[in-house]
Amino acid sequence: MPRRHSPRSENLRRALAQEAARIMAEHGIQDFGAAKRKAADRLGIGLDGALPSNVEVEQALSEYQRLFGAATHDASLRLQRQVALRAMRSLAAFSPRLVGPVLAGTATEHSDVQLHLFTDQPESVALELIDRGVEHELAESRLRLGAERFQSYPAVRFELAEHMVEATVFPLDGIRQAPVSPVDGRPMRRADAAEIEGLLSAS
Repeated sequence: MPRRHSPRSENLRRALAQEAARIMAEHGIQDFGAAKRKAADRLGIGLDGALPSNVEVEQALSEYQRLFGAATHDASLRLQRQVALRAMRSLAAFSPRLVGPVLAGTATEHSDVQLHLFTDQPESVALELIDRGVEHELAESRLRLGAERFQSYPAVRFELAEHMVEATVFPLDGIRQAPVSPVDGRPMRRADAAEIEGLLSAS
């Protein structure tokens, strides 16, 4: 049977989720764990209590965005998706996919545009950016592939239209199975350029 929490525990979880969501929206914290710890500290709640799940925080974040500045959020999200589409078109040779909050619709104005690229020659991504005169930095992205399995992948970070883009580079066969989402533990949703065009048209 699913574990039941007392009404007081549920109220604490809800309060923590709402405070963590507010922190993420207003202060640019993108890590769920960090936001929950900060929320617990602000509310004077010990970390040994029942912390909300990442799904609960994401739901609270979506609700916060609807209640406080929906129009601003919609405009910001549209800009981020337009930036994503521009980046994807310029990196079309690497079969780009958009992932993360910009795809999910829960991005704050501080969120990075997160892309997955696919090539067996990861250095070719940096060479492509150099050829285009795009300043960038090399990075590393550590992602979860299973319950206890993590793997690091090369990544590049660059700025486009005043938005930060982080592109993680997978081998070609990495397109078959997405890493695990930090939100709900399921395979990450990935969207190609055509789907992003559809989202922009619908909005």
